[in-house]
Amino acid sequence: MRTATISRSTSETSIDVTVNLDGTGVYAVSTGIGFFDHMLEQLSRHSLIDLDVKTIGDLHIDQHHTVEDTGIAIGEAVAKALGDKRGIRRYGDALSPMDETLTRVALDISGRPYLVWKTEFSQKKLGEMDTEMFEHWFHSFAQAAGITLHVETLYGQNNHHIAEAAFKGLARALRTAVEIDPRKADAIPSTKGIL
Repeated sequence: MRTATISRSTSETSIDVTVNLDGTGVYAVSTGIGFFDHMLEQLSRHSLIDLDVKTIGDLHIDQHHTVEDTGIAIGEAVAKALGDKRGIRRYGDALSPMDETLTRVALDISGRPYLVWKTEFSQKKLGEMDTEMFEHWFHSFAQAAGITLHVETLYGQNNHHIAEAAFKGLARALRTAVEIDPRKADAIPSTKGIL
């Protein structure tokens, strides 16, 4: 089983994350930010990665540390569970439609973290979550996981749909990329021999 647990504690947050890359999309998520919990639940359900997240953060200040550190912890857990990345498909992409919104997500589990974010929101908040924090979460996750990640909203108007399409697109792309390729289950998917 490709599983990992990360415990991350700072003066700003205390986080425990467990992932199972070969799961069924079972989740238990508690960050103190309802809409953020909803997005992480979508990530788990649609990637089939079991995800257990408990974050206690300094929300009396703002959401920045909670969202950023949760992204780091989940990314570190995914990277740890991947190990040497032997046998993975490595690449994944998805078109994620949600009503009037269409989002494209493409990723490479390359060991070279990078985020291209072409998504905008017309509201400052969704529920109690600051919409500027979505890009920050994707950046923190990509950096910690070592993933090259491109997220682009092709079109859309409803801010809830725009956010959810991004997380579901990431989930579907990640599901493909972390899967073991039965044709090359014993090989590192790189001509360099290492990722």
